[in-house]
This record gives sequence, C-alpha cells and structure tokens, in this order.
Amino acid sequence: MASRGGDSGPGEAADVRELDGYVLTEGSQTDRGFVVDDALQTPSGRTLHFSLHVPDAYDGSAPYALYVACPGWEGLYFQGVGANLQEDYPFVANGYVPDMIVASLQLDDWGERSAADVIELTEWLLGAYSVDPERVYLSGCSGGGETISIVLGTRPELYRRALHTISCWDGNIEALVQAEVPVYMAIGEKDDYYGPEPAREAYARICDAYRARGLSEDRIDELVVLDVKPTSYFAEHGFSEDVGQHGAGGYLFAHDEEIMRWFFS
Repeated sequence: MASRGGDSGPGEAADVRELDGYVLTEGSQTDRGFVVDDALQTPSGRTLHFSLHVPDAYDGSAPYALYVACPGWEGLYFQGVGANLQEDYPFVANGYVPDMIVASLQLDDWGERSAADVIELTEWLLGAYSVDPERVYLSGCSGGGETISIVLGTRPELYRRALHTISCWDGNIEALVQAEVPVYMAIGEKDDYYGPEPAREAYARICDAYRARGLSEDRIDELVVLDVKPTSYFAEHGFSEDVGQHGAGGYLFAHDEEIMRWFFS
C-alpha cells in the first residue's frame, strides 16, 4: 500500500482495500491529519478500529518508522468513534520523528483480546506499509498501559521501545526481559487511580530479572526507567492539588520532552 486515498465525499462509497485476507474500509472523517475511523476486518472475522496518520511525503519508496498508541478507558471504541484522539501522544509524535506513520487504536478493553488486536494490527501495518522494523514504537496510557504490558509479554520483538504511562503492569516479565525491549514507566507519586506502587513493583521485578540474566546496572538503566513524578511537578505545570494526578499525567507526559525524546530516541 503506497499511500492513502482521499476522504470520501458526500454520497461516495468509502475506499475498501484488500491485502492478504484483510479488508480495510478507510474512514471518511479526519482530525488534524488523522483518518479517524478506519476499520480492518481480519481473516478471523474481528474488526479492528483505529485512526491513522501517514505523512504526506510517504510514497512507499523508503521505509518509515511506525508508532502504535493505545489510549486509556476514555478512548475505547464504545466511547464513540474518534474518542481515542482525546490523548495528545499521537499528535506530538511527528515532531520527534517526521518520517513516521502513527496509528491510534480504539480497543474493546485492556485485556488479552485487545492485546491480540494490537499485535495483529501492528503486523498488518508492517506488511501494508514500508516500515523500518528497527523503528517501531508502542505506547499505552492508563488502561492502554495494561494492554501494552500484555503485548510486550507476548510479542515484544515487534517493538523497539515502549512508553507505559499512568498504569500498572499485567504482562509477562520474562518475555520482555528476553527481548530486551526498553520501557519507560511514568506516573505521579499520588496517582489517584492506580497509585505508583504497581509501577514500582513491576520496575523492581524487571530489574531483578535482568540482574538474574547477568546484565550490568548500566545496561539495566538503559532498558527500564521508572519516573515517579513528585507533586511539585504537577504544580509547576499549573495543576492544583485538587486536580487528580492520573488525568493530569495523561496530559502532561505527552508534552514532557524528556520522556518523549527518550521514547523516540
């Protein structure tokens, strides 16, 4: 698939494309460069809903990076088409990597089924577009963070870096450690949904698993980062103490250059 078609006009049928048993019905709505309502029917009969941005310069002649973003509960499909684009992670991504295709999913939940959907869509995008497999990024915010932890415990080799924000870890630690996929975890010290302890516990387990494999502390520091933001961080960015750190972190971390530059480095 070399490029995206234009939006359907009034009365026009949506563009439908087939590839290796998959049928893509391209969306007709756009939001800041994203086609909002793509639907991919899989050979097994699943329909994967996602928003997609393909840079105008993409023509298939050179491999691009790929970024797959998994939003939280408010972005799930039952919340309405395009609800996933309330989060800013997809919109800031090309400011760090201009030659990058960005997909934001609308999942059904944050468990095993949705993790399988993330993997299947990632594999489809790798086949449908010219993508550099050494530049494939995955992020999950809140419930989406739970989803990507399962993804990284199942098919970590698909991704080169992962960003896990305001969430907890449900996935297989050993699979992640064997693949040595770098992960950045960010959460507030008073996160009002999960709290920071699940992230701290996951971080400790990952570090211990790397130590058991004989990795140096310097190498471990490259592979896993835990960033528990103090209350002062939120105050410095204009959020009062009566504003929950969970929602504030979901917004702020997408605009934190230290976090995002690590992710896309």
